[in-house]
Amino acid sequence: MLASPSPAVKHFDTNSVDAAPHCQICCAAAVTPPALPLAVPLAITAPREAGGPVLRLIALALVLAISLVLSACANFATPALPFTAALPNPDCARWFAQLDGAIHSAGVRDAEAEPIVGFGGLRIDRIGTALRSRAAGSPTAFEAWLARLQTLESEGRRAEIANLPSAAFPLGGATDASAAVTRSQACSAAWRQPLQADPSLRASLLARAEVPDRYAGAQRAAGLYPLLRWPFFAGVEAWQRDHQAQMARWSVAPPDTQRYVPAPEAPAAAAPAGPWQRPRDALGLPQFGPGEAAALLAAYAPTLAIETRGSFDRFGALEWRVGSAAPAVDTSAPVVYQRLTSTRYRGKWLVQLVYTVWFPERPPRSRFDLLAGALDAVVLRLTLAEDDGRPLLLDTIHACGCYHLFLPGAGLQLRDGAPQHVEWAFAPATLPPTRPGQRLVVTLDSGSHYVMAAALDTGRPGTPYALRPEDELRSLPLPQGGRRSLYGPDSLVPGSERPERFLFWPMGIASAGAMRQWGHHATAFVGRRHFDDPDLIERRFVIPALE
Repeated sequence: MLASPSPAVKHFDTNSVDAAPHCQICCAAAVTPPALPLAVPLAITAPREAGGPVLRLIALALVLAISLVLSACANFATPALPFTAALPNPDCARWFAQLDGAIHSAGVRDAEAEPIVGFGGLRIDRIGTALRSRAAGSPTAFEAWLARLQTLESEGRRAEIANLPSAAFPLGGATDASAAVTRSQACSAAWRQPLQADPSLRASLLARAEVPDRYAGAQRAAGLYPLLRWPFFAGVEAWQRDHQAQMARWSVAPPDTQRYVPAPEAPAAAAPAGPWQRPRDALGLPQFGPGEAAALLAAYAPTLAIETRGSFDRFGALEWRVGSAAPAVDTSAPVVYQRLTSTRYRGKWLVQLVYTVWFPERPPRSRFDLLAGALDAVVLRLTLAEDDGRPLLLDTIHACGCYHLFLPGAGLQLRDGAPQHVEWAFAPATLPPTRPGQRLVVTLDSGSHYVMAAALDTGRPGTPYALRPEDELRSLPLPQGGRRSLYGPDSLVPGSERPERFLFWPMGIASAGAMRQWGHHATAFVGRRHFDDPDLIERRFVIPALE
């Protein structure tokens, strides 16, 4: 559930180590995610891994911790879904109440963007939260900001309505899904006039438009986080040392890999007009016309070199199959999902290109491998320079929020004064200098699908892969008819749960290791860090050209 609205616009630092939890939670369950180097259980279950002796202490400590908090956990209630409060238009208030009730009953709420309590028909993401001060500065900027909230609402609402069963209609006068979308859009647009006319209503919206922190503070308290963070952090550091050493070994003697390249229709990186040439809206965000975002994403789509030892190393499109409670990956035709976003640096917005690769599973390396399970995904994100569009940075996570790595280019420097004893910025390698028209090739290892290297692509042929919008995962067709999201209302991908969640819950993680939806990737066990935080890069790196 969203936090209670504050009386004024509050600038909440979601990366702060001491940031207060920003949502209600239940013990070891339904809040939101983090995760990164899942080194701790790996070291415990595989003694040969670095840090094993230290990390086994975690398991012993947790036995005591769990016994102390099991009774306390029973007293935490699962939070209710966000509700829609009354709108100035009574008809719209009734419509959203009926629609939200149907969505809740069917279990098809889309969790990517957050509903805003008291402002049904509007939603917010972290970029929108970061732009509140600018939105408050002028009517033009507020209009652009409101339009962004309405777009987020429209995208989420379309997915929810598409995923409703046909038996849900007629609903509140809407005879079918198309009519429900039309009415929802009209009610969302109805906010414009009252917000223009009422400064106090605008102030209330600006104050309430926040995204919850994705860490469960009470869960950390119950799990003795202040004590257990130290052995967990030792495990993280051990994994980082081991991974950096493994990357060094690969640089000297790389194994054979299967090569995948963007489909031939994907243009060279210099083809579209660069992001540095895009017009900006009143908020400073780059604007793309129809097809321009897809063309830019295709232009920079990386080549993939994957160590392949089994079917679990082949990637493809996600789908629902008959009789399956969990989604599956169709590896017969390689597919990479893509999205475009932005990061803020010194008040300027830089374009980021995001590519996600889905595998059928992470196979077990031993009988008691707590990290193994169905479905695995690697998320690759390129941050582009403002002046010439060259890649400034590649950072990457798995779709659980795990294994956050930073590979900065020559134009970036790690910022001084990083906080100690938290997961801040693990940068085990750098990007090579790139020229316009050059792609990167990203290398992944077998099974765990860790990123092992990033280099310049030489242009050699490979198996082509298709690019698809990540947005389509919010509503996939069912074989028996109807539609269903890849994600549950809690943002998690069903069937992707990992046994590690029983070990890692004291770090404030909901189902650690499970794959999850964009906007729900907290990427540190120790400390606080969110993948979609628009100020994530500025806090950690210096870009001399923009100083």
